[in-house]
Order: sequence, then structure tokens, then C-alpha cells
Amino acid sequence: MSPEKILENWRSRGFHGGIWTDPAGQVWEDYVHGSDELFMALEGQVELDMQSKKLRPKPGEEILIPANTAHSVRNVGGTTARWLYAYKQ
Repeated sequence: MSPEKILENWRSRGFHGGIWTDPAGQVWEDYVHGSDELFMALEGQVELDMQSKKLRPKPGEEILIPANTAHSVRNVGGTTARWLYAYKQ
């Protein structure tokens, strides 16, 4: 499924977002959002740390990050990582 189709599906579920690109080694630590977030890796090796669990989602695997949940995202691969994100509106 194309990223555009996935984002279209997410919009139909009340989420709005886009595509994010991170260079190798990029780290986003301890973020908290006031709404539910959807996350999906498209390419690269991304590690998601949430609720004391480390996840390495495969491309195309949808992850729900509940509202008010601290989470970190890391590009742990040696290449650019791209992922989809969307927040519940």
C-alpha cells in the first residue's frame, strides 16, 4: 500500500499527519502528545521506545502510541529512515 493510501485511510479514522525523514543516528527522546498518534516505518531501521518496551517495527506495521504516553524514536540504521506519523484530531 502506498504512503498516500495509508494516510488517506488514517484520515478516514480521524488522524492527520504526513511523512517524516530522519538521517542515520537521529534520536527523538521522551516525547509526549496530548492525542493518540499512529506511527508506521516505511524504510530504514527505526526503534520505538514506549512504555518500557523497545519495538523495531517492520515497514508497513502500524503502531498506536496512546495519548500522554512518553515515547522515543531512533533511527538505529546506517541509512535514512522514513516513517508516517499522524495525530488524532
